[in-house]
Amino acid sequence: MRKVITLFLVAITIYSFGQSESEQDIQKYCSITREHIYKDYKGMYREAKGNLKYPFISPGSDAYSTQLWDWDSWLSNIALRQILLETGNDKDKKEAMKYEQGCILNFLSSCTWDGYMPIVISTEGKWERPSDIYNQNMHKPVLAQHAAFLTKLNNGDAEWLREKFYDFQRFINNYRNYFKNKPTGLFYWQTDYAIGGDNDPCTFFRPPKSSGAIYLNCLMYKEFLAMAYLAKQLNQESLATEYLQDAETLKAAIQKNCWDERDGFYYSVDLNLLPITNKPMEGGDFILHCNAPRDWDCLIQRIEVWSGFMPLWAGIADKDQAKRVVEEHYKIKKTFNADYGIRTLSKMEKMYSVKATGNPSCWLGPVWGVSNYMVWHGLVKYGYIEEARELAQKTILLFGKDFEKNGALHEYYEPESGVPLLNKGFQNWNYLVLNMIAWYEGKEFIEEF
Repeated sequence: MRKVITLFLVAITIYSFGQSESEQDIQKYCSITREHIYKDYKGMYREAKGNLKYPFISPGSDAYSTQLWDWDSWLSNIALRQILLETGNDKDKKEAMKYEQGCILNFLSSCTWDGYMPIVISTEGKWERPSDIYNQNMHKPVLAQHAAFLTKLNNGDAEWLREKFYDFQRFINNYRNYFKNKPTGLFYWQTDYAIGGDNDPCTFFRPPKSSGAIYLNCLMYKEFLAMAYLAKQLNQESLATEYLQDAETLKAAIQKNCWDERDGFYYSVDLNLLPITNKPMEGGDFILHCNAPRDWDCLIQRIEVWSGFMPLWAGIADKDQAKRVVEEHYKIKKTFNADYGIRTLSKMEKMYSVKATGNPSCWLGPVWGVSNYMVWHGLVKYGYIEEARELAQKTILLFGKDFEKNGALHEYYEPESGVPLLNKGFQNWNYLVLNMIAWYEGKEFIEEF
């Protein structure tokens, strides 16, 4: 009976792909991927130098070889721990810890007295605090998640952070005080610079402080939970309670403002609304719109971006919402679902494009390893096993074929052909494919906090 079920799942997978790969092909590319990653992963290790006082994890490839990035180092670390689980010994794990903790300590060392923390630090040049920290973006809210992940690996021992925990709080307070829209309770980007999904149309070339991005708010929700965990491990129970309340308040705000019942999807929102005023118009006592001012605080941006799946990854969506997201968006070939994964922008959007660009990198349709991973992990968390298997298979094929043909991975890919588009040698979060492989094979896999 078990064999019949296995064959049935394989048949479904081949049919849904519209491709000819068999389970044997999948296993071949699992082996190829493992072989290359096991051999190459230490290429992400960098020693302390210049502005970076501690060893750190780089995204790999020549383009990023001297840089420490915010969410890149966090997710690279999740993949690194999967590698060490599968192939590392005690010596390897001890060696890795200095690079892992070094990522956190480098960023904390750069935290200014008013809570500003840079997005990226380079070994070269001179790093200085920006003159106006409140009108530009800073490190994404993933630092506490990264630290909580390492603390859990260390059996909950957070003492390595005790003297620096105030810097975490200053960082979070900066977000709470200067990145938060009070009427909605949502967080916004200051500008469109270095937002992660570089040219997400919901933020790219839009007015400052106008984008209540679903991506940012999902990260912030998880960051509050991580801060609560760290506070508890440091025996600061009342502070932990405060951060848990912050998380619940933000979750409610996301549910209220970002969920679209019409489309069954989570969207970013537009905060760029004129204020309600009782000031008379010039030259008289007439007050414009006084009898019916707006009673909404934001407008949904109905632009289908991959980050609309992130409330599943973050655990924000309820079960009914998750079902609609999967049935009405994940499964649809003409929008997100491509032969090699999830398009970063729906193919139905007028802005859709898969041309290779840098500064910004292209998030207008190409498949990225990180978006495949986060969508996959959301599917797993909500029990959509068949869909998660399909996305894992597509990612395995994408990266396995790249390794087979080119001997390395790239930054992003053409959705239908799997052809690499840019930046050979990119390691980074692409190595999360190992976590997907382990889950696919029914083995233990490492999860982020």
